[in-house]
Amino acid sequence: MPDELLQRFSRKYAPGSVICDEGQEGEEMYIIQTGKVRVSKRFAGKTNVISVLEKGDFFGEMAIVNRILRTATVTAIDDVELLVFDREGLQNMIARNTKIALNIIDKLCRRLQNAHLKIQHLVKKDAAGLIALHLRTVYQELPRGQSSVPYQKCLEEASLSLELPMEDVRKAFEDLQRAGVLGMEGDSLQLVDREKLHGITESIGKEPAGSA
Repeated sequence: MPDELLQRFSRKYAPGSVICDEGQEGEEMYIIQTGKVRVSKRFAGKTNVISVLEKGDFFGEMAIVNRILRTATVTAIDDVELLVFDREGLQNMIARNTKIALNIIDKLCRRLQNAHLKIQHLVKKDAAGLIALHLRTVYQELPRGQSSVPYQKCLEEASLSLELPMEDVRKAFEDLQRAGVLGMEGDSLQLVDREKLHGITESIGKEPAGSA
């Protein structure tokens, strides 16, 4: 990204800062230059984490494309630098650089695919898949180089967030340990194989080989 573009559209946020809030009006979209943000949504009186976004990802585009209220709350996980565009600014940027437009389209398609995976989990009542998705988000939130979380806290949060019995969550954790995805390190739950965890979450909804 050219330096002049960074200087003109750059905005910085400290860890914990709310960048945009669900239900508020918005006229800007954001492209992440550094850091990570947490996307969450209120549902049935609880706040649920939808995803964690990092460098190269964007959010807030619906507010300037469809002029609707913010559909989620976005919070800075660490120090974050964003490029911030209003509707006119985005149009001008896309007109000058078609690669940016293609990148946005590509990421929107990926989001639709991820949303489809979550729906498949819910439709099939696949508790193990939902727990794997939850863990994927938990580990994405960690600072770079860190790969473990407190076991008991993670267990309780997954049970509350997904509204699943704690014993079901515990069993899923144990199954993931046997599969070599997770490991125990003292009182911490260690992510051993990130790619395998991602593969589990992305396999939902795929029919077994040879099925009709």
